[in-house]
Amino acid sequence: MQDMETYKLSSIPLCEPNLNGREKQYMAEAIDSNWLSGGSFLRRFEQQLADYSDAAHVIGVSNGTSALHVALTLAGVEKGDLVLVPDLTFVATANAVKYLGASPVMVDIDASTWLMDLDLLLDFLENQTYQNSGGCFHRDSHRRIKAVVPVHLLGNICEMERLNAIAGRFELAVVEDAACSLGSFRNGRHSGTSGLLGTVSFNSNKIITTAGGGAILTNDDALAKRARHLITQAKSHPTEYIHDELGYNFRLVNPLAAMGCAQMEQLPGFVLKKKEIAAHYRQEFGDYEVMFQQLTPGTDSNHWHSAMLVNESRSLIAALAAENIETRPLWTPIHELPVFQQDLYISRENIAADVSRRGIMLPCSTSISDEQLQRVCQTIGRFLSVSIKI
Repeated sequence: MQDMETYKLSSIPLCEPNLNGREKQYMAEAIDSNWLSGGSFLRRFEQQLADYSDAAHVIGVSNGTSALHVALTLAGVEKGDLVLVPDLTFVATANAVKYLGASPVMVDIDASTWLMDLDLLLDFLENQTYQNSGGCFHRDSHRRIKAVVPVHLLGNICEMERLNAIAGRFELAVVEDAACSLGSFRNGRHSGTSGLLGTVSFNSNKIITTAGGGAILTNDDALAKRARHLITQAKSHPTEYIHDELGYNFRLVNPLAAMGCAQMEQLPGFVLKKKEIAAHYRQEFGDYEVMFQQLTPGTDSNHWHSAMLVNESRSLIAALAAENIETRPLWTPIHELPVFQQDLYISRENIAADVSRRGIMLPCSTSISDEQLQRVCQTIGRFLSVSIKI
């Protein structure tokens, strides 16, 4: 009886950080160096990311949201503009648009990939916009549509070749939200490196973490230089306090970058473990009436989060919680959140709402044990056993 009680009480987290490398050693070295705001670990971390992603420039910042904020600024988004974003994403994607006084245009997702529906996007641009020498404008509101932000949800990568072609035709800047796709490649190219700019996040639940933290990726020398200028309060003189435009205090600090250096050393192993977890879930539940995300052709996903669609998802979440197994629903569609309900929403079948309603994110920590993974699967299996097999 005691063993069973202990078994039930032991907790399985959803997606916890894995700090089993040289994190403490490197952070102690950073602190001992007395270089905190900047320093050698920050430069090293940025170079590791550049080498891994093959981006020409990587700029470390305070978090993924600030990375998006600055990237949209660099892309030329201004007050009153419209920015196209997918309807199913973490709220930070749309928040960053609002920070600039612009408005997101939520585009519904593809039912299989859970990424922005490019057919729907093209239909909107062809039928509800017009172009002149000032760019692309919404036909009804006459507001400029300045940028499109594809989100590489859960590690799946958008069809960037097609998206870039659409964006080029309609004069849109492409800013990739690759917050959760570090370690994902499509046709040999890393996420976040196909558009004008890309952004990644190192939040504590991401595949690598610096506790907080994020980065901007770009192959444009001038944009990289301006990004570094903006995130250091736009200070334009080495000693005098001269600031030549509106800037931000968005730098990633050296001790946290030191943690990132240790995490980057482990990234290949983390990606491999994530892939193994995702494959296990697909194998375990392949015969049930559940649905997994379909990868776009050519995508080698990092499988940052394992998620599936199942009827009665909230009941399953509650059943797992009763066994001390942590799960989460997928995000609420952006257009349903109060602050965005007056913004434009483009959809045919409200697919994002259906995916959100049925979605569940499953435990996928890189430190999860085989025994824990099996316990999760057994608990889910009992819940699904009443379902009709496919």
